[in-house]
Amino acid sequence: MTAAPVSPDTRTPGRITGWLRARLVPLAIANLCANILLVVTGGVVRLTSSGLGCPTWPKCTEGSYVRHGATGIHGVIEFSNRMLTYVLTAIAIAVVVAAWKHVGRVRRLAVGIALGIPLQAVIGGISVLTDLNPWVVSFHLLASMAMICLCVWMLDILWSPVRGGSPGGVRGLAWATFAAGWVVLWLGTVVTGSGPHSGDLESKRTGLDPATMSHIHAFAVYVLVALTVWLLVVVRRQPYQRLVVAVLLGVQLAQGVVGWIQYETGLPAWVVGLHMLGAALTAAGLARVVLSTHPHPDSALPHR
Repeated sequence: MTAAPVSPDTRTPGRITGWLRARLVPLAIANLCANILLVVTGGVVRLTSSGLGCPTWPKCTEGSYVRHGATGIHGVIEFSNRMLTYVLTAIAIAVVVAAWKHVGRVRRLAVGIALGIPLQAVIGGISVLTDLNPWVVSFHLLASMAMICLCVWMLDILWSPVRGGSPGGVRGLAWATFAAGWVVLWLGTVVTGSGPHSGDLESKRTGLDPATMSHIHAFAVYVLVALTVWLLVVVRRQPYQRLVVAVLLGVQLAQGVVGWIQYETGLPAWVVGLHMLGAALTAAGLARVVLSTHPHPDSALPHR
């Protein structure tokens, strides 16, 4: 008796099939790009002092969910950033629908990313209701970075080569690099919250000295770059990992140049915005490096 055909999703629960990749990879890329775009547009809001262009939440103003002429250009910028949430939501729902029959991490990640969007909206609302408290705004940005990492994780499962895991020492160094990177990202938000681009001319600042915080931030960057170079040397015989770490190092060096330019030129808004894009790419690169040292879900290879 001939067995009935089995669908690609149920034949090997948790395994990534070519059919699933073809269906999900474009959506996963869109998910990642949209979350990076959210960081950039959030930077535009902050750098144009439009953080309170919609002075309340969830409404834009006390009497309307949408902006009106009285809010001016700042209202346009802030409301446009809020509308991007709906684009993110639409993409995330499409990913969940496409991944729903897949039993494994892909579905869990899709659901996690989708649930993160309303959570992000709430954090953004709290930042508005607290008149752009710099610590809340900092958390809002770091939450976006975490979302980017989740999107990279999904793409790693769907798109990266099958591989075994690295030795424990390599994985430990990768995680140390990841942790140092997150310290750098956090300190970057503290520098911004202490300086002239906190989202509104009347918004609160941290009260910390921007120059001092910039030097502390720079020291953390030196540590991150040193760890990344060390990791690059350690994985130099592994082509895939070498490429992933080299890309991260390239992003870090570019970020360093942009950071130096913004410091020396008095923090022009467009340079700070470019630095924020670099921060989002750094978060993505950090996640990719850590993931590259762990076995791919489809791999039966042992840890090296």
